[in-house]
Amino acid sequence: MTTLTIENLSTQFFSDAGIAKAVDGVSLSVGRGEILGLVGESGSGKSITGFSILGLVDPPGRITDGRILFQGEDLVGRSEREMRAIRGKKIAMIFQDPMMTLNPVLSIETQMVETVRAHDKVDKAEARRRAIEALGLVGIPSPEERLAAYPHQFSGGMRQRVAIAIALLHRPDLIIADEPTTALDVTIQSQILFEIQKLSQSFGMSLIWISHDLGVVAGLADKIAVMYAGRIVESGSVDTVLDNPVHPYTIGLMRSVPANLERGEPLATIPGMAPSPVNRPSGCPFRLRCFAATEICASEPAETIAGDHAWRCFHPQAEAAP
Repeated sequence: MTTLTIENLSTQFFSDAGIAKAVDGVSLSVGRGEILGLVGESGSGKSITGFSILGLVDPPGRITDGRILFQGEDLVGRSEREMRAIRGKKIAMIFQDPMMTLNPVLSIETQMVETVRAHDKVDKAEARRRAIEALGLVGIPSPEERLAAYPHQFSGGMRQRVAIAIALLHRPDLIIADEPTTALDVTIQSQILFEIQKLSQSFGMSLIWISHDLGVVAGLADKIAVMYAGRIVESGSVDTVLDNPVHPYTIGLMRSVPANLERGEPLATIPGMAPSPVNRPSGCPFRLRCFAATEICASEPAETIAGDHAWRCFHPQAEAAP
């Protein structure tokens, strides 16, 4: 069963400088209980894709084309009232910085209880019980006592666990995680990734994990979609894409992972910078940085599908993962 299907989604921002194509014809799907890793450099459109799903794109931005089918129903064009009933209840989001999510002047109990009662008509005692249960699920010790604490009394890793617990309060069908472990140390990151994977399996929740870290995605996700300049350039199962990358951009990302290098080797980089969303080159958006580009790349590459592997490139590379 498919929880989410996105078809040809385009999200644009209109300004005096021009039209910024933040998301440009994205299509992807996430099955029930499945984890999709959405990876790419900063500015590739990953977060805007997540915000578009939840209807959180503010003016001057708006969805200009495509469909977002959540459990078979299109979310595009829904009213704010309809979307508020879905956000948090059926689709939740975990943001990168928990201090931007948590209110610093309210206790954890107040924030979690209000979140429960915003969607479910339960008394305060039941809401509090569910809050304690959620904190326990993400590994916070003595959850009943920690409810009385304020965000500044938690470490960064514990605050992120609280943010994840809030996302879990209603057992949503889909969670969108926008680089939630980027600012955390490796040990805490590993613990949170383990908890997320376990909870996804336990409750059958689908998860979109937005990240620039291929190492994290490799150990967490079932599928991967590589995004560049607002487009999906390569996608498939994690094993297929990371063992046999064919798009030069995917290969460039994998070559730049420090773990793949011997001690003392210089870190590989992708030359140049990602194009501005206002002035993108014609054809393949990666062609100006690509080692395999030719004149034909000035034309729009069609999608090639081989089993569970898909890519958009005129010159796919038969290079095994390093």
